[in-house]
Amino acid sequence: MSDPANEAQFGKMRETARHIFTEALHSSSIAKAFQRHVHCERGILRVCEDLFDLHSYSQVRVIALGKAGHTMAESLSEAVGASLEGIVATSVQPVSQVRGFRYFRGGHPTPNAESIEAASAMLRALDALPSTGLVIFLISGGGSSIVEKPIDDEVSLDDLIATYRALVHSGAPIAEINAVRKHLSAVKGGRLAKAAYPAQQVSLLVSDVPDNTLDALASGPTMPDSTTIQDCYRLDEKYSLVKQFPSSTQELFERHALEETPKSDDPVFTRARWWPILSNETVIEQASIAAERAGFFIHVDNSCDDWDYAKAADYLVGKLREVRKQYSPVCLISGGEVTVKVTNGGVGGRNQQFALACAEKIVGEHVTVFSAGTDGVDGNSPAAGAIVDGSTVERASTRGLSAETALEKFDAYPFFQVLGDAIEIGPTGNNVRDLRILLAY
Repeated sequence: MSDPANEAQFGKMRETARHIFTEALHSSSIAKAFQRHVHCERGILRVCEDLFDLHSYSQVRVIALGKAGHTMAESLSEAVGASLEGIVATSVQPVSQVRGFRYFRGGHPTPNAESIEAASAMLRALDALPSTGLVIFLISGGGSSIVEKPIDDEVSLDDLIATYRALVHSGAPIAEINAVRKHLSAVKGGRLAKAAYPAQQVSLLVSDVPDNTLDALASGPTMPDSTTIQDCYRLDEKYSLVKQFPSSTQELFERHALEETPKSDDPVFTRARWWPILSNETVIEQASIAAERAGFFIHVDNSCDDWDYAKAADYLVGKLREVRKQYSPVCLISGGEVTVKVTNGGVGGRNQQFALACAEKIVGEHVTVFSAGTDGVDGNSPAAGAIVDGSTVERASTRGLSAETALEKFDAYPFFQVLGDAIEIGPTGNNVRDLRILLAY
């Protein structure tokens, strides 16, 4: 293992994995997505297959929310011109702001005071819009906490944060978490669309949810809600949620006081359209192109989406070995997200936890595993994810680090930071789920 040739090979593979991710991220940028799907000429705005004559509307409002809120508003403004105005709520303070937009810096992964201020401002901006108005919604991941207002005023900000923490740490997949969030919120589950009715509406979506559950994106503020109150009560039983909630949220469940969200037959959606312009599928496709260019046989497997991180690590490492029997070198690409039920309070995230679980399975093998979030953020750490290979456990041991201990304590970030294998790229202004890249020679 300490052979210089071996070390050079491992180093080369780590660099190759990083390069594939960087290339995929660059090619899946929001600016490029807008160039592909959004055009404006002489006041006629084309969004995918829809046309909007901007001169025909009495008012045009833009509502941007999520981690990519600023980037999307910037790209739309570049396409349309400086005539737009509206609200941007995002989790990162941009270097500059788009003229005509009011900005809020909402919290993530839990709401803050500006999350509530942003939601209130959006509801006010949409209230009393006439049928001759147009609302362009720019929706991206992270919007669930970045823009939030409890449906019940008795739920304080502290209670709201405690509720979110309980949901995030429950081990439930994001779609199930958002089912509960929708029914506790004044803006989620189609309620922003309800506020904008009867104006014409179009939503541009940069998706960090599975393609078949787009109404889970930012908890679906502008889309018909496919989840119900009964789903919330069922999820409470499945994950014992109420016991973990603060008293104000508990009371809503115990009194069965949750209100139903707008469904697909609601009139508020008769003049509403939704277009996904960027998703995890895009970044997978671009990673495949970059890996093929680097000389790898490509195998894509997204079947472990929403699996527990340990189960996903077992499956993907096993699948890589299986494919390697027929092809070499091989690159296994996997999109989507894994879940982690946190039982200790370390520093890390699902990507680093997954990578660490893989490290223990590939000791001594010429295998590299890279896992990172396209938003540049992983859990409560400053990293987007991490990279491991067959030398990781031994390199850590020489520094007095234990992969097993870091895994048990959910404290992966300090482990990877010492090794130089934490992926620290900063917030990207994009958010199309996670990307896992497994390489083998």
